[in-house]
Order: sequence, then C-alpha cells, then structure tokens
Amino acid sequence: MSFINNILKVFVGDKSQKDIKAIQPIINKIRSFEGPLSSLTNDELRAKTFEFKEKIKQARAEKDTKISQLKSEVESIEDIDAREDVYTEIDKLEKEAYEVSEKVLNEILAEAFAVVRETARRFKENTQVRVKATSKDRELSANKAYITIEGEDALWSNSWEAAGKTVTWDMIHYDVQMIGGVVLHQGKIAEMQTGEGKTLVATLPLYLNALTGNGVHLVTVNDYLAKRDSTWKAPLFEFHGLTVDCIDNHQPNTEARRKAYEADITYGTNNEFGFDYLRDNMAHTPDDLVQRKHNFAIVDEVDSVLIDDARTPLIISGQVVDGDRHEFNELKPFIDNLVAIQRQLANGFLAEAKRLFKEGNTKDAGFNLLRAHRALPKNKALIKFLSEEGTKQLLQKTENEYMADNNRKMPQVDEALYFVIEEKNNQVELTEGGIKELSKNTDDKFFVLPDIGTEIAVIEKSNLSKEEEAEKKEALFADFSVKSERIHTLTQLLKAYTLFEKDTEYVIMEGEILIVDEQTGRIMDGRRYSDGLHQAIEAKENVHIKEATQTYATITLQNYFRMYNKLGGMTGTAVTEAGEFWEIYKLDVVEIPTNRPIARQDKEDLIYRSVREKFNAVANDVQELVAQGRPVLIGTTSVEISELLSRMLKMKGIQHNVLNAKMHKQEAQIVAEAGKPGVVTIATNMAGRGTDIKLSDEVKAAGGLAIIGTERHDSRRVDRQLRGRAGRQGDVGSSQFYVSLEDNLMRLFGSDRVAKIMDRMGLKEGEVIQHSMMTKSIERAQKKVEENNFGVRKRLLEYDDVMNSQREVVYKRRRHALHGERLKLDIANMIYDVCDSIVEKNKLTKDFKNFEFELVRYLSITSPVTEADFASLNETKITALVYKSASEYYQNKNNRDANEAFPIIRNVFENPDNHFERIVVPFTDGIKGMNVVTDLNKAYETQGKQLIADFEKSITLAIVDEAWKKHLRKMDELKQSVQLAVHEQKDPLLIYKFESFNLFKTMLEGINKEVISFLFKADLPQQNTQIQEAIDEIQQDHYIESKEEVLNMEEQAERHRDAVQNVNAPQQHTITETIVRDQPKINRNDEVTIKNVLSGQTETMKFKKAEHLLASGQWVLVQK
Repeated sequence: MSFINNILKVFVGDKSQKDIKAIQPIINKIRSFEGPLSSLTNDELRAKTFEFKEKIKQARAEKDTKISQLKSEVESIEDIDAREDVYTEIDKLEKEAYEVSEKVLNEILAEAFAVVRETARRFKENTQVRVKATSKDRELSANKAYITIEGEDALWSNSWEAAGKTVTWDMIHYDVQMIGGVVLHQGKIAEMQTGEGKTLVATLPLYLNALTGNGVHLVTVNDYLAKRDSTWKAPLFEFHGLTVDCIDNHQPNTEARRKAYEADITYGTNNEFGFDYLRDNMAHTPDDLVQRKHNFAIVDEVDSVLIDDARTPLIISGQVVDGDRHEFNELKPFIDNLVAIQRQLANGFLAEAKRLFKEGNTKDAGFNLLRAHRALPKNKALIKFLSEEGTKQLLQKTENEYMADNNRKMPQVDEALYFVIEEKNNQVELTEGGIKELSKNTDDKFFVLPDIGTEIAVIEKSNLSKEEEAEKKEALFADFSVKSERIHTLTQLLKAYTLFEKDTEYVIMEGEILIVDEQTGRIMDGRRYSDGLHQAIEAKENVHIKEATQTYATITLQNYFRMYNKLGGMTGTAVTEAGEFWEIYKLDVVEIPTNRPIARQDKEDLIYRSVREKFNAVANDVQELVAQGRPVLIGTTSVEISELLSRMLKMKGIQHNVLNAKMHKQEAQIVAEAGKPGVVTIATNMAGRGTDIKLSDEVKAAGGLAIIGTERHDSRRVDRQLRGRAGRQGDVGSSQFYVSLEDNLMRLFGSDRVAKIMDRMGLKEGEVIQHSMMTKSIERAQKKVEENNFGVRKRLLEYDDVMNSQREVVYKRRRHALHGERLKLDIANMIYDVCDSIVEKNKLTKDFKNFEFELVRYLSITSPVTEADFASLNETKITALVYKSASEYYQNKNNRDANEAFPIIRNVFENPDNHFERIVVPFTDGIKGMNVVTDLNKAYETQGKQLIADFEKSITLAIVDEAWKKHLRKMDELKQSVQLAVHEQKDPLLIYKFESFNLFKTMLEGINKEVISFLFKADLPQQNTQIQEAIDEIQQDHYIESKEEVLNMEEQAERHRDAVQNVNAPQQHTITETIVRDQPKINRNDEVTIKNVLSGQTETMKFKKAEHLLASGQWVLVQK
C-alpha cells in the first residue's frame, strides 16, 4: 500500500505539503506585523483587542439591529402564521450574522495572531509588564497574585501558579505553531508531534475566536489538564481583557459553573461538557441552564475523544422503581460449574492434540486443537503450545477447513463442547450440550424458550373463551420474557467468566468493578458495561451488584461535538484515522512539520516465539540501558503485564516506578521523574498523555529517553503515541517494540506468514527475529483491527443518529417551553396536530359520533360541522374549521382564566403583610392537578396573563419530560429486540429506523393530546384557592451519570442467538426484564392509594377504578 501511496505522491503531490504551502502566505503576513507591533507601548498593544472587537461589532451591526427589532416586535404579533415567519427570519439573520463574524475573523487573523505572539514575547523578556490599570485589572488583582496595582498602573508578573507549581513564562510561538493555529481556526485537525507545544498553539485560535463574545471551548481528556492549562495560559488572555475559566473547578448546576460558560474562553473535560448539555435539557427553569450556544470548540487529544470514546455514550439515569431484577447470583453457580468442566475438557483435547501431533497424525491433532481453541482460547497451556513450530499453521488450516461453506462442518467440532468462544468477535454461545448440563438439576424447560409460533397456534385452536385465550397468551409471553432474560443473564455471566479478565479489562478497587481504558490504561470513572455485562462481572467477582437503571438523557460524544458551529482538534496521532475523521465529522487532518528534525531512532520490532522469552529480553535490555545512564519508559497494554514486569525487574534489583490504572493519582509526579538518568518507569498506555518528559543534558549525552513497548496495541495510533514520548523538540532517543507470537494481536489477527518464517528459520528458544517485513506484517494486522473498530463506531453512530434526530425535536420543544418565547407557536401547532389527528382517524372510519366524542374529550368543544358536512367536506377543510373553533375556544378560556385569577393575585400583591416574590397557584382538570409557580410582580402587571403563560410552560415541560423518559426506555428495549432480525437475514438497523419512527410518532401524538387536553380543561379550583409563596426546594432527584461501554451490533445479535435457537417461527416481541413480585397480588375490589406524579395529590379508591389512571402513566400506586 505504501508503494502505491509513493507513486500517487509523484503524480498528485503530498497532501501535507500542499496544506502547509497554502497556509505559508498567512504566516508571512503574521510576520509582517512583528515590526509595527513591537514598537507599540503595552497599553497600545492591549488596545488592539478593543479595536478587533469593534470591527466585528460594526460588521454585524446591521444584522444585530434587525434581529433585536424583530425580537421586540414578535411578542405583539397575534397571528400565529405571521409570528412563525418572523421567527424563521430571526433564525436566518442569526446564521448570516455568524457568517459575517467568521469573515471578519479571517480578515484580522494575521494581526490578531501577531498580537498574541507579541504578548508572549513581552511576558518572556520582562519579569513584569506595566500597563495603565483598567477596572478589569483591579477586579482580577483581588484574587490573582500575578497582578499588582500600583496607583494608576497595573503590574503583570511573568510568573504564576499552575496545577500547584510555579511557572515562569518562557515561550514564543514558532512558525510551525502559528501554522497549527491557522489549521485549528479553519476547523481542521492539526497533527503535531509530542513536545511541539500544542497547548501554546491553541492560544492563537482561542484568542481570535473569543473576540466575537460567543464563547470558545477548549476540551481536554482529563480534569488535571483542563485545570492546569486554564491557569497556565490564562494571563495571556486576561492581559487583553478576555475572561478565562474552567468548568471542572465548579460543581454542576451552580452559578459558578454558569459563569464559567459565560467566560470568553472555557476549559473543561469532554465528559463534563457533554453532561452539562444533558443536564440543561433536564432543567426546570431558565435559571438552571449553564451552557450557551455551541460556537467553537478545540478538542485536545482529539483522537482520544472522538475516536476512542466514540463507543461510550454519556448517560444520565435514575433507579428503576422495583425494576429489572436479574438472576445473576442465582445463576452464577451454574456457570461456575460449566466453566470448570469445560476447562477439564479443553485440557483433555489439548493433551490429545499434543500426543497426536507428536505421532505425526496432523489431521486428528488439528481437530482436537481446534476443539481446545474454541473451548478456551485464552488457556495459557494452549497459547504456549501454539508458539511451537507448525502448530499455529495447523490450527489455521483446520479452522479454514471446518469454516468452509458457511461453517458447514463446524458443528462436528462444537458438539462435544458446552459453550463455544469466538474470541475475534468477542462472542460466546451456549451449545445444546451446555443447556442439557445446566438443566440437570432443574426442570427440563428451565433454560429452554417456548416455541411462540407453535404455542399460539395451539391456544387459538383450543376453542377457549376470549378471556381465557388472552390469559393463556399473556402467560406464554410472560414465560418467554422470563426465560429469554434468564438465557441473556447466563450468556453475560459466561462472557464475564471467559472473555473479561481481572487486571486487564477491569480492576477491583474499594469493592467496585472499574473498567480500564484499553487505549490509555486509565481507569474510566463512572463508566459501566451495558446490557447487564457489568452486573455479571460484579457477580463473578463477588462484589455488590448495583441496581438496574433507567435512562433519562443520553448522547454520544460524536453527536455532542457535531453540534458546534466550528470544531477543531489537535493530537500527535491523527493521520491513521484521517478517513474516519472526515467521514464522521467532516474534519480534515493536516500534518504540521516539527520545529526541529526528529532525532529519535525507531527500531524494527523484535519478534519472539513466547511471552516468557520476550519479557526476559525486555528485562535484560532495561538493565543495559540503565547502566548507560538512560531513562527508560516501558509501555504495557494492561495492569497485569505492568505488575508482572515490575516483579521481574525487582528480581534483577532494578529500581523503578509503576504507573497504571491502580496508581493513576500519582501520574503527574511519576512522569516528572521519568526523564532523570537511569530512572525506569513502567506505564500502561496512559504514559502521561498531555505531559512532557523533559531531559537533562546528561541524559541527552547518554542517548536520551529509551521507549520500550512490550506489545503492539490493536491501534497504530497508541503505538505512535508511546513512541512520541521520546524525541521531543529534536531530542535524541529511541523506541523499540517487543512482540511474541502469543500476544493477543498476533494470535487473533496476525497472518500465518510470521509463524511460517519463524518455522522456516528453525529459531531456537530465546532467539529473536528483526526485519522491516515482519514489522509491516504486524502493522497490517493492526490495520485489520482498526478497520473493524471503525465499522463498529460507524454502526453505533447510525443507531444514535436515529435517536439524535428525535432528541433534537424533543429538546427544541423543551427549550421553547423553558424560555416561553416560542411556546405559543408550539401550542398552536399542537392544537392543529390534534385536530388533524382526530379528523383523519374518524374520517377514515366515517365515524361522526366518535369524532364528536373526541372533540369534547380532548378539546372541550362541540363539532363546528354537521354530520352531513362531515361526510361531504374533505379532511383539510374540516381540520381548518375544527382548528379555528378550538383556537377561539382556547383564547377565550385563557382570557377567562386570567380574569378569574387576577383578583386573587391582586389581593396577595396589595396585602402589605405579604412580601412574596413568587407564588404557587393550583390548577386542576378534575382528575389531575398541577401547582404553577409564577412571578407575583409580572402576574400583577399583566393582569394574570403571566400566570397563564407559566401554566402553559409548566404543563408542557412536565408532560414532555415524562413522555421522553418512557420513550427512551422503549428505545432501549427496541434496540435489543431488533437484533432478532439477524436470524431472519434482515438488517436490524433498517427495522430499528422504521420501528423507532413509529414509536416517536406515537409519543409526539400522545404529548400533543395530553398537553392540549390539560390546557383546554384545567382551571383554578372554584372554592378556597389558597395562594402560597413559592419556596426554592432542593431537587430530590438522584441522577447517576455514567459512560457505558456499548456492545457492537454483532455482540448484541449474539445475545439473542441462544434466545431463538429452539424457536422455529420467532415472533418479534419486546424483550422485557424479569420482575419478581414482592407485594401480595392486588384484587380488583381491593382499596388502594394512588399518587399523581405531577401534583403529588393522593386518592384512595378500588383497584378496578384506579386501573385506567395507573395505565395513563400520570398516577402511581403507593405501597402501604
């Protein structure tokens, strides 16, 4: 492939060189401002910022004036259609104003960058920078130690605290850093090598884009970097009157967090930006909102955020009341036993394979070897045997034979096994033998699903009464639901036991299962595996199994960052994923040249037969490097390997530090020590990302930092990131990877070419092979994995895109309700949609009686058309007449409600003993009630109209939120149930899109009818309307914020394979969770107490009367 790329470069040129060539004139222009700016006084330099802001303001003035004028006019427009046109015009003008701002930013870019560079130069060359004190300087000096006020002057020191250390400014932007700044401003990704000063690069586009006043976000991968960088670079911006803050310094949903977003430049972690967006879309008042519009974001370590984290959606959830109770602890002994007896089987097959192989009977040896591999592929004895000459080739040859013709002969291999593990696809599947073994001490059908199609046919042919037939079918579906969940629980437990290893995929700390990020080796706080897998691992490790949760709000980082008007990113490793960045985010990758040539020596991989030989070689080489006085950074792929190597080095008496997921809190300190002579640091892939390892002259003379990679990672990016720890800013250094045929990458994806070459050369124990051809072969294996992972992420995005379009509709409607300004328009549209739905449905069935009934039920109006007109007029005409009648009724009702409420409001307002600011006014439609909070002063001034507006807001928010929560639950269930389509040779995604559209349409119709019905029927209670003061209560909602490890679609499909293996004609019924009753059964005539979830009102009545209220979702049963 590289050969083809080289030929293409000859004809079409190198993309990177073209990109840099296009930017060079801008760099020359920046340089041209150096002379004029250096001659300015400090105050004149600061005045440039005001000049830039004025230029942007003047360019936008016409558009901004027009927007302001339309916003003030729109409230007085009564005609709904005319109002909608005005809002459309406002949206169009806001877009045009943004484009004007961008045009001006491009015009002033060169001079603005030059101003930042000149400021950096003055801070470097002067211990203090004296300027005339502004009110902002005086305000900042109160809590910023680096600003001192002396009379009329402000003294800015060039030393300050950042992340607990004193830093002295010593940086001026190089040309290559200015190129990087231009790339970021253009909304592209700048690939810059480690040590090239990415943090400094970001100051240029941050300053430029902050001039618009619309806010700029700098996104980092962890809070340490967010807090460090926001304080390290802040004085550069604050000197020019720009405000800087970091959201991670403040608690969520607080005034301080809101102020952080109001700053010109806001630093923070990707998770917190995403969670704040979700929290804002669960807010109950505009005062609870913290974020502004998503203007421009620069993502640091962009590959980590947008690629590695792309499979992990952000989720805010709450406990499911009496929710899904999986049988993990009950089923665990079954799996314990099953895994133990399969291990014995696997060892038997392996022993037989070894014997036959020794005798030269390769056919039968291969068969037994394949059985052992499909039984337990991670068996240490098996992995060891597969590193011997000819064994891996035999396994691959046998596997190819039995997989031919769509796995035609594979059942012969699997029939002796209890379960089969497909390690490449991360899948495990119970066999018939496994189900028989599990059923030994239980009912024969305990783990077998009922054949839905056959059973339904039997029920329908039994001549039962309607009630009995319905009861039998319900019992059948309940049995299917319980057993499918049981089989799912078994499968997840099997995965936990066979595919997930402690100290590799997860660690146990303080009685909790914590996932380790395979890319960085960091612990992923608050992240859980989805679909019951995390609970299965908790059961396996005997830790507390956390309760199931229900999703309240969710978004993937992919879709969150696609909301920004402009997005840029920077990293040391992006080119290998350039295709994905463009396809998913439309982000171009530009390689930025290094300031000095790279002097690091990247050696070809050393390849050994076994892991033991490889680690012995690593330990010996480390001993040699330490003797030379060189620091060594050893990169490992798991906690387990880092601890193994640590033990080996201790045995050799080599002092060293260990940096892994269990010790991540000491990261900064360990990395700071890593560049000292003879210091050895063992690190998982985190390797101090975002922190430079600085070397002394003594170390440079000895050969610089030595990087040792103990295994190739699935992704070339992670390997490049590790190599990049050495050789910063032209420093000397070296990198060497050690590989064995037993490594996961080589076992699963390495071609048999490597094994063949090693066999041909007849390598003995401990001997090594090193050649560029072998390194390329390994990189091809990595490319296979990368392509597979890209497919998974793209598929996940396709699923989330369906949810995203729905999320945008609901959140937009919610925003309108929250702010109130466009709510009247939404309500008018809802009225029209309800009218249209009623007319369409009844016109189709020609049912005038039901048409009249539904008009009264939902809109409280009589029919504006006669039965004859209903039959003769078309749908559009009838809908228009009904809408006109309903709108007039609603307008009159609102006026009536305001007139009735005003005397009560006036009494409270004019009572000298009352000092209320906000009051609570009750409304009821006769069935359910709602307390509406309103501003007393505004309600009095508008003669009750503000109360009606607040009533509309409250009911819309309450109903939308409840419906959205239920919809998310249904969508979760749908995503699981559509995987059954795989067995019918159908694409689950297509079915998901179709079904989710129907679910969404049903939800919107339900919201419309519920909101309109309540608005049309609800009034102030006629007697004893008690007005109380609205007191701010701390919200009692306990939300859980998490990032879930999402299974790919093949993994999800696999969970259903067992569920349908005994079903001839599978029906698509939603898979629901097992619910165990812990209360006595309620009979229809029993007295029950129910509670309204919106108003808190309680009622006691017979259960048969309460059933329809409970079914509406607005009322819940109160347990006695």
